[in-house]
Amino acid sequence: MPTDFSPARPLRIGTRGSPLALAQAHETRARLMKSMDLPEDAFEIVVIKTTGDRVLDRPLKEIGGKGLFTREIEDQLLDGSIDIAVHSMKDMPTEQPEGLLLNTYLPREDVRDAFVTLGGGRIADLPEGSVVGTSSLRRRAQLAHRRPDLKLVEFRGNVQTRMGKLRDGVAAATFLAMAGLNRLGMAEVPRTPMETGDMLPAVAQGAIGIERRAADHAMADILAAIHDRETGLRITAERAFLRALDGSCETPIAGLAELDGGALRLRGEILRPDGSDVLVESGESPAEDGATLGREMGVRLLERAPAGFFDWKEAG
Repeated sequence: MPTDFSPARPLRIGTRGSPLALAQAHETRARLMKSMDLPEDAFEIVVIKTTGDRVLDRPLKEIGGKGLFTREIEDQLLDGSIDIAVHSMKDMPTEQPEGLLLNTYLPREDVRDAFVTLGGGRIADLPEGSVVGTSSLRRRAQLAHRRPDLKLVEFRGNVQTRMGKLRDGVAAATFLAMAGLNRLGMAEVPRTPMETGDMLPAVAQGAIGIERRAADHAMADILAAIHDRETGLRITAERAFLRALDGSCETPIAGLAELDGGALRLRGEILRPDGSDVLVESGESPAEDGATLGREMGVRLLERAPAGFFDWKEAG
């Protein structure tokens, strides 16, 4: 594969076409421009529409799950139509297609969820029976556990679409990721950050991952220059936890790894979709052993889960 990228042969960056996905692709391009000392026109951002982007009127679990936001992009990476792919890591399945590798991460943004209402406020301020919209099974389960009196409705689309639904009265509140709001510069969106002790985020929330062909060793060297080691250590632990639980965006699983010097602390939880039960685990290890810690914590949760806890997986 070529390494002499130029305006005549630009480095092709594959991405979804949402405003947030484009912001992430632009950040990747900016970091590569600096590390490679190349002008902007030596890079081409290639927008690829995925099944998850096309089908907005049905829950993800009905149309195939998390891979719906990556499959078409990965197909183009495999056939050489693009050189790298930029992803929101919380959208990524824990296994990549044969021939692809995902081990480059940009510095992580704010991991917290944002509770969003038009007038601002907290979850506790919502009147009994209020309608809250979210497409995330994790957020639905966590909210149902905390406020079982609320009515939860399906709420898909980008930030702009969801804010429009709030203005139209479809729901009184919703959740967004603080990372997305920050990357889009949307300071005008009224939000209350949810501290991670109150609402543990999705695995890898706030992280951007860059995928490449496994055999493209020249690209591996290029991407190594923009890889953030601390983010990599944290994401490795979280995704090992998720993988041990066989998790996807269909499963109410949350996890967050944090670094303190050379130590890594991991918190994780699994919930029933209706919020009626939640199991929590935590652990600590040397930072380099995060994958082992994540696997062990996932196994412990599986062992602790009462009979029938995972029946929803089969029904989903």
